[in-house]
Amino acid sequence: MTPETPVAHPIDESAPAVVRLATTVHASLAHVWALHTDVAAWPEWNPDITRAESTGPLAAGAVFRRHTHGLDITSTVLELLPGRRIVWGGPAHGIDGIHAWTFEERSDGMVTVRTEESWSGTPVEAEPAALGQALRQSLERWLAALKTTAERPS
Repeated sequence: MTPETPVAHPIDESAPAVVRLATTVHASLAHVWALHTDVAAWPEWNPDITRAESTGPLAAGAVFRRHTHGLDITSTVLELLPGRRIVWGGPAHGIDGIHAWTFEERSDGMVTVRTEESWSGTPVEAEPAALGQALRQSLERWLAALKTTAERPS
């Protein structure tokens, strides 16, 4: 999947808060994907998530819940291309979020993980800089935790 490839569910480019980040993970695509899509295990490796549960295997239309930063958030999977891309979103506390993750296996066996998320809604319109920074920090921590966990020797 290249940046030029059209996607079924893009983030909201006009949202007051949009963050894009990427990292390279020294692990197999299968391992990184399995780790990232095991919602129930997120609290084991992502310190920002204290509770997580899904109603079944992740697929388009599946719903999952997590408790993060003192908030209970329910998301719906909008798009899922196994091993390549997952997008989820939904409203939470007045914020409409769309969160996309892409995974690209490199020729050297490493994986490039890209994340992009948009936030819109009244709270974000009132404080776009502060909430944009909070979103950036949250995604930086998530990527760092994913990388550290995936690269940990088993």
